[in-house]
Amino acid sequence: MQRNKEPGSVDSHMARAVRYLREWPARHGRTVHNQVIRGASYKLGSGAVTLIILWIEARR
Repeated sequence: MQRNKEPGSVDSHMARAVRYLREWPARHGRTVHNQVIRGASYKLGSGAVTLIILWIEARR
C-alpha cells in the first residue's frame, strides 16, 4: 500500500501535525502533556468557582 504524499493529502496533514507537536517543547518550553494538564487544571478551577458562585446565589 502506497501513501499519498501530494500536498494537501491527509498524510501530509498528519505528518505536519506530528512535526508541530514534536517541536512544541522547543518553541514553548513545555511538553504537550504538561500543557494539557495545565489546561485541565484551569478548567477544573473555573468550574469550581462557578459552582461556588451558584451555591452562594441559591442560598440568597
